[in-house]
Amino acid sequence: MARIGVAMDVGGDGVAVVTVSNPPANVLTIPILSGLKEKYDEAMRRNDVKAIVLTGNGGRFSGGFDINVFEKIHKTGDISIFPDVSVELVVNTMEDAKKPIVAAVEGFALGGGLELALGCHARIVAPRTQLSLPELLLGVIPGFGGTQRLPRLLGLGEAIEMMRSSKPIMSEEGKELGLIDAIVPSGELLKVSRLWALDIANRRKPWVRSLHRIDKLPSLSEARNILKIAREEAKKTALHLPQHQACLDVIEDGIVHGGYTGVLKEAKVSKELLLSETSKGLVHVFFAQRATSKVPNVTDVGLKPRKVKKVAVIGGGLMGSGIATALIVNNIYVVLKEINSEYLLKGVKMVEANVRGLVVKGKLTQGNAEKALSMLKGVLDYADFKDVDMVIEAVIENISLKQAIFSEIEKICPPHCILATNTSSIDLNKIGERTSSQDRIVGAHFFSPAHIMSLLEIVRTERTSAQVILDLVTVGKIIKKVPVVVGNCAGFAVNRAFFPYSQGAHLLVSLGVDPFRIDRAIVNFGFPLGPFQLQDVAGYGVGMAVGKVFADAFAGRTYRSPLLELLIRSGRNGKNNGKGYYIYEKGRKPVPDPSVQPIIEESRRIANIMPGGKPLSVSQQEIVEMLLFPVVNEACRVLDEEVVIRASDLDIASVLGMSFPSFRGGLVFWGDLVGPNHIYKSLKKWSELYGNFYRPSRFLEERATKGIPLSAPVSSSSRSKSRL
Repeated sequence: MARIGVAMDVGGDGVAVVTVSNPPANVLTIPILSGLKEKYDEAMRRNDVKAIVLTGNGGRFSGGFDINVFEKIHKTGDISIFPDVSVELVVNTMEDAKKPIVAAVEGFALGGGLELALGCHARIVAPRTQLSLPELLLGVIPGFGGTQRLPRLLGLGEAIEMMRSSKPIMSEEGKELGLIDAIVPSGELLKVSRLWALDIANRRKPWVRSLHRIDKLPSLSEARNILKIAREEAKKTALHLPQHQACLDVIEDGIVHGGYTGVLKEAKVSKELLLSETSKGLVHVFFAQRATSKVPNVTDVGLKPRKVKKVAVIGGGLMGSGIATALIVNNIYVVLKEINSEYLLKGVKMVEANVRGLVVKGKLTQGNAEKALSMLKGVLDYADFKDVDMVIEAVIENISLKQAIFSEIEKICPPHCILATNTSSIDLNKIGERTSSQDRIVGAHFFSPAHIMSLLEIVRTERTSAQVILDLVTVGKIIKKVPVVVGNCAGFAVNRAFFPYSQGAHLLVSLGVDPFRIDRAIVNFGFPLGPFQLQDVAGYGVGMAVGKVFADAFAGRTYRSPLLELLIRSGRNGKNNGKGYYIYEKGRKPVPDPSVQPIIEESRRIANIMPGGKPLSVSQQEIVEMLLFPVVNEACRVLDEEVVIRASDLDIASVLGMSFPSFRGGLVFWGDLVGPNHIYKSLKKWSELYGNFYRPSRFLEERATKGIPLSAPVSSSSRSKSRL
């Protein structure tokens, strides 16, 4: 393995090749950045060095600045930890150097890695190299001069789009846009870069300092117009993300006052944003997603994942067709089984429509779409199950039906075959009780639409083998899902924690709060939809069925509203038939339906819980708290029972599975931010006023009174009740 650090090798041609080595991604840690400055200073002093080439070890330039530093700053609040890279290194040491520096880039140059390359006097890049500035995803802006140099190399509009989207462009597009100077084969990259550096030194090629370029910048009035449009767009698409507006402000500052002034402004704003709640939340989510790969006694015991080449999916409805799509577009053969030809044809057509949709959105090429569809086979019996590596059952939530299916497939499938169910709420032990293969039974809970939503909840029982869990985690990653391993209980982790969300919304309506006001408050908090529009989209049948599961499992602390039943009786079923809380017309945004009001009033009359018969008066903030504090409370029970491995698993699952706003860091992280004591006292007060639905859990009470964060690990004394 290459030694971590920065090396310099001076050739007979007078070119010093400076190589960053920090496998696997050559991340720019603080010692690496210090090492770069030392090597540059040495190269500038040495008389035998005429020019410099900067490159990365192992076919990768750099994956960017070390995000662990962000986490350390968030924990300590000490911004002085952040190094002065932009001015001290990129401007003073690199760009204003007396000897030319050429970046030799391959693999990828991301974030701070690309910004270092932008500070060089030329960029020579290998084919199919990824280039991006994804800092906005972490709540900050490019901090090593990217906001100033990128517009000067690409043009203002293109640079704004590249930073806004955070998506990488390939080197071929970068060459067309002017971001790089030449594309050369990987084997010739260093040779061409050395010659290019010498040509600059000998004035045969231009010595370009990107920060000083103005030829690609528009006039001031045109620039302000472009920025105005970008600001309006950011208000629509990034309302809760201050880094987007801040990035545009810094870009404008550099255009108006000059690149160097812009760099100074960028450095100041970067540090301010790094200390923001938004950055703390987004960085936490980043690390939470990474942590899901570590499953104790599964990923750390030397097991190797088995190859899963062929999967059978039972049920071609909305979920089954989505799961089949996710598998075939990632090169896994699928046998899709239905009970009759009519249902099978519908299922296959849904898969085809899903694949076409991915092509239309530019996520799949036509060639890959055709290849994916060739990997799908529709069947009406179990004959093709004899050589499958995994079965995923995705039929309706009916225990006896699922038990019959598992009893049959156990006899037909090979002994290594994983027997998975996509149930969202039924106890896995009940599903598999008629089989003798309990060690192979596992939950593969996808979220709808399964080919788009990125969470995969992997549910284990006390008998599921570590090998089966590892195999399913691996499949999850292959099909581009984030696998979160959870314990077996009603609703598992995500649906269990969030069952009070819609029930709490209905309770507020029964107390006299307007449902559309509730939806607005929740959207303003950062969710894409409010609970009532979400119910319209999901369909009322789902809400009724899930409500019954939780009422049975958690008797005494659920709330059952008469409203859904009344809506169904009146012929409404949400978006499915265009009539719900909202009116749905093709090509138009949903609008509140005033004709639903009499049904709501009837529901309130039946519920009869309005204090003194008068509607409850609450602020927007109180609406959010009365909806989400019970969710945090249930999450505390999930943590107490160790349904999840760590609190951050519930954070990433809430973001990816329930669209909890990522900039708030996930459910438990947000709970800690608000404060366990405030949540506990609020729930205690509401439970006295409105009943057991709000009763604080023992775990929350203990954490609040002792001043312990909700996310702190569960004590070893409670291990006996662990669901894992």
